[in-house]
Amino acid sequence: MTILLQNLPPIPSSASSLRCRTRSPTVVCVVASSNTHKPDRIKPKTRIKIKEPDDYHATLRALNSKGRIPRKTLGQHYMLNGEVNEQLVDAANVSDGDVVLEIGPGTGSLTNVLVESGATILAIEKDPYMAALVRDRFASTRRVKVVQEDFTRCHLRSHLSSYMEESDPSDSNPYAKVVANIPFNISTDVVKQLLPMGDVFSQVVLLLQEEAAVRMVDSSLRTSEYRPINIFINFYSDPEYKFKVPRENFFPQPKVDAAVVVFRLKQTVDYPQVSSTKSFFSMVNSAFNGKRKMLRKSLQHITSSLKMEEALVNIGLPATSRPEELTLEDFVKLHNLIVDI
Repeated sequence: MTILLQNLPPIPSSASSLRCRTRSPTVVCVVASSNTHKPDRIKPKTRIKIKEPDDYHATLRALNSKGRIPRKTLGQHYMLNGEVNEQLVDAANVSDGDVVLEIGPGTGSLTNVLVESGATILAIEKDPYMAALVRDRFASTRRVKVVQEDFTRCHLRSHLSSYMEESDPSDSNPYAKVVANIPFNISTDVVKQLLPMGDVFSQVVLLLQEEAAVRMVDSSLRTSEYRPINIFINFYSDPEYKFKVPRENFFPQPKVDAAVVVFRLKQTVDYPQVSSTKSFFSMVNSAFNGKRKMLRKSLQHITSSLKMEEALVNIGLPATSRPEELTLEDFVKLHNLIVDI
């Protein structure tokens, strides 16, 4: 049965309140030479223009074409403001020839801006109907490949390595980028999967629930929001909160606003030096399992309370320290002392 959405109310005017600079289709550069006054002609970069606009009505037409409505179980919230997509792409500094991973392309609105920026895109979409829609929309270009899989369960390295070889095996830039408007309900899973991949990605730009975005970037000590995920994020990346996106820019409209975060991934040589990342994060998670407990209590399964106190004092902390009082550097020092005891 086909589900029609034409009778839905029009998008509120506040959805267009987010001001962004628009992207011009062609850039002309003029270079003056000391020997001549004639400008050099610079060939503009190849741009593929997909004419379909990405606004409220275009989104409804796209969903109607597949007889679909947004599925809450998949966390589907479609972007209605093309300027937000342009800001996302600008935040990642996407340029001609970049390989970009997009998670959950939906109707292809962000994919469209990425293509116009000159990138080649590997899009992973769980919903088979949306995957088919994006394939159809970009059938005229070889710059978009759609994989219909659950991102949290797919073999990402395998997909990406083969795609990068197919796109341009001679490309001198070995790193791809991630630009995605992801379902809010898988934010933490996505971050945990992507950030340790600094050997593959240079940066990860995600549109997240604003509360989650602030929590991930702000690693203030002695707060209820300071959690193991903050240690994880700062271990593997340098995060930056970029801008807020009001909820009115989505269909259906979520109950909360969104925000864009850029994670600039570290290379392996830049990671904090620990003897084992597995044992390090196991220790951090154990410490926060008893958040209000002193570390000499919550980590007594690792070493005795007395030795824990000695280790804390050795790194310049009180023997009564709790996990929310330790920075990433403190946890690294503590771990390296404990494993040597």
